Amino acid sequence: MENYLRVGVISSTHGIGGEVKVFPTTDDSQRFKKLKKVLLDTGKEYLELEVERVRFFKQMVIVKFKDYNNINDIEKYKGKDLLVTRENAVPLADNEYFIYDIIGALVETEDGKALGTLTEVLTTGANDVYVVKLPSGKEVLLPVIDDCVKEIDTEHKKVLVHLMPGLLEEEN
Repeated sequence: MENYLRVGVISSTHGIGGEVKVFPTTDDSQRFKKLKKVLLDTGKEYLELEVERVRFFKQMVIVKFKDYNNINDIEKYKGKDLLVTRENAVPLADNEYFIYDIIGALVETEDGKALGTLTEVLTTGANDVYVVKLPSGKEVLLPVIDDCVKEIDTEHKKVLVHLMPGLLEEEN
């Protein structure tokens, strides 16, 4: 899975002509306009699907795949992931990264102490929040702001943080 990035999940069929509603898992759902092919993770194999047309409805993307012209052809894929290869991923700007690339990263404090492992990234309205699992099994939530997250090294899977007062519960 490391060479693939999830761009959406088929949530349901749309009409009887083989279209599907896709919940986008990418920051920019408009990227679907440029997609020519996606990989469908069936759970057993990856099927390469050619995108025939794309339109948008509320927060969903309506996708029609070539050669899937009937609801019965596509219905079995509800809940399945749509993936792209890293080569077909949206180009990243400087200091941007894919969330997938930092999950499992070692989180260290500025003084070199290992804090824990980054297990999840929560996207909120204001800023993302890193969920870090401590060796004790507890979790700490770190806001992804300049005062807290100092450096992200995707190559070595390390995140350097400054622990602001009140972020870490004091153990008794």
